[in-house]
Amino acid sequence: MQPKISLQNVFYTYADETEALRNVSLDVLPNQVFVLFGPSRSGKSTLLRLLNRLSDLTEGARFQGTVLVDGRNIFDRSVDVFDLRRRVSMVFAVPTPLPGSIRDNLTYGLKMAGQRNASLLETRVHRSLEQAGLWDEVKDRLDSSAMALSGGQKQRLCLARSLALEPEVILLDNPTSGLDPISTSVVEETLRELTDQYTIIMVPHSVQQAARIADRAGFLLNGELVEVNDTESIFLHPLDKRTEDYITGRFG
Repeated sequence: MQPKISLQNVFYTYADETEALRNVSLDVLPNQVFVLFGPSRSGKSTLLRLLNRLSDLTEGARFQGTVLVDGRNIFDRSVDVFDLRRRVSMVFAVPTPLPGSIRDNLTYGLKMAGQRNASLLETRVHRSLEQAGLWDEVKDRLDSSAMALSGGQKQRLCLARSLALEPEVILLDNPTSGLDPISTSVVEETLRELTDQYTIIMVPHSVQQAARIADRAGFLLNGELVEVNDTESIFLHPLDKRTEDYITGRFG
């Protein structure tokens, strides 16, 4: 199976000479949940931001290596960055609904892309909310303020907002960090169902969450990708002692 995303010998250094990623090579297969786990400041969020070139916004940083999506180098000069970010969408740790209604949140990106067909917009609103597991909770108040939603609902709305643009890859940076256990469980169940259509790359809230949700996982430590394997292998039979020490709570 051809990887959806491939990183080859990737280095990333911030302006203060902090080496956030060091010689990282990694393949992510399509229609899987791939989890990046490790201690704080290990390079997880930096790697996510590279995949849709949000890293471009970091002044003074240096990048070296190759990042391929469907075999194409995303740092090639011919790549349309706005199109890339539609195809490779990101949901952040803190849910950030836009001012306005639930419906406005879901149609904003589509309208910015030039879509004005009312029927298509309504179809996307319905489908994305269904996919995010939120439709039944909000279907009777689509024109109400998105700010009135609970924390868990806001996070699923942000996920639905990404889905409305029909991405191919969804990046999630610690999306359940501020949620209660019930909301976390709903989001996790939603993500598992989405792999029928999407490739998901996620930085989890904890090792336990990583083990629950991942098809494959990679352990990052001080910018180095220490180990990559399927879920059972990496969490029950890690090959590297550093991975084992982190999973068993000896550090981190």
